[in-house]
Amino acid sequence: MAAKTIAVGEDELVACCGSTRFAQELAKASPFSSLEEAIAAARDVWFNKVDVNGCLQAFSAHPQIGQQTPSSSAHPTSAQWSKGEQSTAFATATTSSLQQLAEWNARYYQKFGFVFLICASGRSTEEILAELKKRFPNRPIVEFEIAAQEQMKITELRLAKLFSSKAKETSTGDHYPAAVAKKAEDRVSIIGGHLTAASEVSAGKTIQAPSRTRPPITTHVLDVSRGSPAAGVEVYLEIWKGPHPRPVFGESDAGGWVFQGSSTTDNDGRSGQLMSIVDVVNPGIYRISFNTSKYCPTGFFPYVSIIFEIKESQKREHFHVPLLLSPFSFTTYRGS
Repeated sequence: MAAKTIAVGEDELVACCGSTRFAQELAKASPFSSLEEAIAAARDVWFNKVDVNGCLQAFSAHPQIGQQTPSSSAHPTSAQWSKGEQSTAFATATTSSLQQLAEWNARYYQKFGFVFLICASGRSTEEILAELKKRFPNRPIVEFEIAAQEQMKITELRLAKLFSSKAKETSTGDHYPAAVAKKAEDRVSIIGGHLTAASEVSAGKTIQAPSRTRPPITTHVLDVSRGSPAAGVEVYLEIWKGPHPRPVFGESDAGGWVFQGSSTTDNDGRSGQLMSIVDVVNPGIYRISFNTSKYCPTGFFPYVSIIFEIKESQKREHFHVPLLLSPFSFTTYRGS
């Protein structure tokens, strides 16, 4: 018997993620043989093909957290799902907490230019408010990356709901096994559990890490002097293989670095694939270098190198190293 597949269209996918670019690209990859396949494709599209404007479009489709009034740009199904996702928050809300949320939402929007985004499923109003206050001091680029991660969590949950609904529809005509619909429903619960992975780890539970859909080391360059992504910046990735366990400050490290991959930032400032997509990255000390002199010949820095270490316990993590660049300064941090 041929494997059964589920096809999804652009309109349905806009409800899962408000970015039209996301919906277009994921619809091209349809149909999918499983929800897991769809989620893997969705992650690839969101993190590698959707630009800054596409992300902001997706963010704008969400209502302010703590409010039931849908965004004017929200898909009707998206608005319905938003209410369900905030059900715990509304059930635990008080007049005081809702007032605080409204005040902090306004402060957040004024600072960052987009709504505070968090996967609200199963979270109380107090939990959401605490997270909003915690993230408020972040730099805009840091907060943008966090919001993009939260958007992907929400999208995963909604894809699971969409697959559950479509599987039920097709199962009534005996063209699709009813067991598949049940599996999709179960996946909703599984994803919900995945979103609280951090608390489960702290409780000593073992979490099965999902397969990667992008390289374990990525970067993103923004030109803060122009207020736009920095396109055309050459990027090199290397790993330390010198005579010593690690490079020593003040000593020559000639010949100690081994080339891993290179790329050039695209119009969104993303470097693309610097290394292969592997579930487990080799622990070690890495150096990522940016050819800033070619991008800005009159700048102060001929090139910028950032050195970081991936430990044995971190080999399944993702390492995102954004660079904020101006002619006479640069700032970096490790993203999730």
